[in-house]
Amino acid sequence: MAGGGSTDPWPRIAALPMGRKVEITDGHGRRWIGTVVARHELSGERILPLKLESGYNIGLAIEPGFEFREIEGDRERRTAEPSPSERPRSGGPHVALLTTGGTIASRVDYETGGVRPVGGEREILDFYPELDRSGPVRIVPVFDRLSENIVPDDWVVLAGRTVAAFHDGARGVVIAHGTDTLGFTAAGLSFLLGNLPGPVVLVGAQRSPDRPSSDGSTNLAAAVTVARTALLGEVVVVMHAGLSDRRFAIHRGTVVRKMHSSRRDAFESRNRAPLGTVDGAAVSLAPWARPPTSGPARVDGPIDPRGSLLWTYPGLEPDAARAFVRGQRGVVLAGTGLGHAATAHLGWIREAIADGVVIAMTTQCLGGNADPYVYATGRDLVGAGVVYLDDLLPETAYAKLLWALGHAPDAAGVAALLRRDLVGEFTARHLVEGSG
Repeated sequence: MAGGGSTDPWPRIAALPMGRKVEITDGHGRRWIGTVVARHELSGERILPLKLESGYNIGLAIEPGFEFREIEGDRERRTAEPSPSERPRSGGPHVALLTTGGTIASRVDYETGGVRPVGGEREILDFYPELDRSGPVRIVPVFDRLSENIVPDDWVVLAGRTVAAFHDGARGVVIAHGTDTLGFTAAGLSFLLGNLPGPVVLVGAQRSPDRPSSDGSTNLAAAVTVARTALLGEVVVVMHAGLSDRRFAIHRGTVVRKMHSSRRDAFESRNRAPLGTVDGAAVSLAPWARPPTSGPARVDGPIDPRGSLLWTYPGLEPDAARAFVRGQRGVVLAGTGLGHAATAHLGWIREAIADGVVIAMTTQCLGGNADPYVYATGRDLVGAGVVYLDDLLPETAYAKLLWALGHAPDAAGVAALLRRDLVGEFTARHLVEGSG
């Protein structure tokens, strides 16, 4: 076999490039055929990650006495074709790809079985070789963390990098982001970014790019298509629309929620249809999509982090809620049903509002509005001064609260901003500024 004649083939195996197809045989005659996938510095020594012909990924511990050979047809094909990161770039306006970490920019750690982040332009283009086929893509690493570790101040950093990308001539911006808190970041950026001359597209993946069932490549390709071609001037999320590998939904950034922990089509728009679709290379947009402006893009900051999100539930003690609110300028309550909290909470709610804290209410429900005028509980809450936010998702209400706190010096000003439809976040268009 190629590479034989030595009792330890590891030095030659370790030098194999990603994408090389090989056959490995151990000392007992067991054989594996697969394609070399990316290694990670944390994967441990003498571990060769392979994507088997079945599509599954494994990590082989290579021992002295193993033999290997390269599959020549694959070798010849790959020798003739340059690696993605070495290919000449296409011309035309570029798309900026901002990376933050998350599953879409991760790979399997073959020692632990978990995933680890990837980074840098070369590695990302090696994972996504079709990314720049339709035009240039510039990779801009911003963070290297899982989405649960992203905080509101990071939204401001992302907004600044997005604006810088547009100022550098980007046609659109794609932000690769972990899916767990993608909806929070999409909402935050929707309020922080103004005067957009092109789309800002958040995208994630449910499975890492070196897994056989990965959705990262197709999601990212769809996101780049939207960023490069769509006549959009707002923040959107692009993810699978169903089981098809070709069809993707474009969700407005203020109305989208992750509805499933693992499905590829985990994201849905709440209380309305998606903003548009991607089917292959074709992008369709709804009439209510916000068009691009003439620019220049700007960051509409600041935000004030002295705001919180509190879910009401049976057994929530009023003293615990009172302590939670202490030191805050505003709190969004995710209420039950039409926007309710137990009557026992009226005391601390009145105290907080009297001290200048904005208390806003939305609903935990996945459809419908918060409405204080159906039951006595809601009328008591609105009578105490709670600001009802109709059909805003709790995460959108929270992001908007932090933005409003950064733009108004007092509770009345914050409440007025919360009730104003700023970026198409409300489904119903019957709101009157300052009402409620």
